[in-house]
Amino acid sequence: MSRSDDDKDAFEDAMRDVRPLEHEERVHDRRRPRAKARQTRAARDEVLRESLTGSERDALEQLGDEVAYRQASLPQRTFERLRRGRFSIEAEADLHGLTAAEAKVVLREFIVESSDRGLGCVRVIHGKGLGSGPAGPVLKARVQRWLSQWDEVLAFVTARARHGGAGAVYVLLRRR
Repeated sequence: MSRSDDDKDAFEDAMRDVRPLEHEERVHDRRRPRAKARQTRAARDEVLRESLTGSERDALEQLGDEVAYRQASLPQRTFERLRRGRFSIEAEADLHGLTAAEAKVVLREFIVESSDRGLGCVRVIHGKGLGSGPAGPVLKARVQRWLSQWDEVLAFVTARARHGGAGAVYVLLRRR
């Protein structure tokens, strides 16, 4: 007898008293539970109001190192052109080495002057905050907050890598 015949005989001997389980015909009720509301009535009403009238809120988005802000009045198509770096940079302000107080004054004067001159797109270099220590970038967040508060600013986005990347923003200005 070969080894495989011995294994086969041992298996059959072990299985001699084994009987198949009786099969029951069951139908499992797989209905899904009823959906529960995740919004309050006030939140639902706000969404409905915005969908009917359009949102007048400005939008500031932060995705990793990238930032994007636009006033609700700016067409999405124009905003996308800014995001892709399709506007010519007509002036720039470099805030490296300034304190937050100094940077705010310099930036405000730059934005007002650029808008008064009828410039469309400018670049603001705030730096990446690599020298800011464990607290992280100081100017970067403040520049974004200041720009989003000023009427002259229609939109701003993180600059393309060749123009400073996460250390700079393109700013689209309202022409006067």
